[in-house]
Amino acid sequence: MATLSMKPGLRYSVSDWTTNNKQISDTAEHRRKISHEIRQDGRALRNQTANKTNWDEYESSRRLSDRINDITRWKENLKACAQEVDVEMDALTLSKEETERALAATVLPLEVTAECLTLREGRRGMELVSDPVEAELKKEVEVTDGAQRILQQCIDQAFEHLCRLQEVRQQLTIDLQDKIEALDVDMSCLSLTIQSPEISLKPNPTRVPPGTTTPQQWEHFSRYNITRAKEEMQASMQLRENSSITRAQVQNELEAQRMAMEFALRKRTHHLEQAHQELQWQLKTTQLDQYKSIIQTRDEIAELEKDIAGLENDIQAKMAPLKLVHTRLENRIKRPGMDLCRDEVQFGLVEEAKQLDATILTLKKKLAQAQHSLQSLKQHEAQMTEDLSRKQDALSLEQRSSQTRQRLTLVANTERLPSAVVPLTNSCGRHKLDLA
Repeated sequence: MATLSMKPGLRYSVSDWTTNNKQISDTAEHRRKISHEIRQDGRALRNQTANKTNWDEYESSRRLSDRINDITRWKENLKACAQEVDVEMDALTLSKEETERALAATVLPLEVTAECLTLREGRRGMELVSDPVEAELKKEVEVTDGAQRILQQCIDQAFEHLCRLQEVRQQLTIDLQDKIEALDVDMSCLSLTIQSPEISLKPNPTRVPPGTTTPQQWEHFSRYNITRAKEEMQASMQLRENSSITRAQVQNELEAQRMAMEFALRKRTHHLEQAHQELQWQLKTTQLDQYKSIIQTRDEIAELEKDIAGLENDIQAKMAPLKLVHTRLENRIKRPGMDLCRDEVQFGLVEEAKQLDATILTLKKKLAQAQHSLQSLKQHEAQMTEDLSRKQDALSLEQRSSQTRQRLTLVANTERLPSAVVPLTNSCGRHKLDLA
């Protein structure tokens, strides 16, 4: 019998083979189960991540939309506040220009007052008095100087406040411009979708850039700008009201002082006219009396001169008898002894000489008195004529002062006429600022 040749090697039993097959089947089933679970988990994860991604995208878009609404709201608030600031700046500029015109209007009254004081310094003699007109003129100078200082102070305050308003307006403009740029960025982000060609991966997109603020800081910044602008506008309104009241008070004070000054000037002019007329009458009467007195004095002088000439002739005619008397008296002194006596002859000669000397002295005194009286009258006439000239000059100066002050009335009437309205610009030189 032939023998089978078999290769040498390990051989498995049927049970091993069955066990192996079962193991393979069980492993496959386990792998399929794991794979099924993985597939189910993958599908659930895909659905979950897809939903999460869509929801997050929706939430981001919603938050962008809310943010855009917030930015738009604050932008409108800033824009409205900036417009109010522009209106207030225009109003304050107009008030400042009105104050400047009021200040310029005080230059002419001050010049007129100074000219009146200079004119009245031309008075002479007793007419150069410190009267109520001079007191009112000096008071008018003080009132005008005070008004100029107050108005200039109002102008300086208005200018300083315009600078603050301009600073606030600039801050609002910067904030508004930032809001506009941020709004453009957020609206551009809101318009992007997953199909947009502009999207791409960026390096480190979650980094926090320098200068980043919180929403609270962002809102506080804009609120502070608006609050500060409103405070400055409120202060500007108060300043405009104070300036208006100050202008009215200054105008009333200047008008009251002008009326008081004109009343004092009219009163003083009236007194000068009365004194001038009285002096003219007195001078006319005095001149008549003086003329008569001069004529009489001249007649008296003529008579005195005639008498003096007669006396001189008499004295000259009596020189020989007087020489004779003097010679006899001198010779009689030479009488010797008891014969040297004072007899009636000597007394007669002495009395005659004294009488002649007394008569001549009396006539000379009368002539001197008449000449002195005439000289006094002439001096008094010259004084009255000079006083009349001074009063005429003073009256002329007062009338020139009145004519000078009529310039104020002409200016006041001119200011009452309606004038064309000139469009005013704010401190930036624009009628309306661009808020877009």
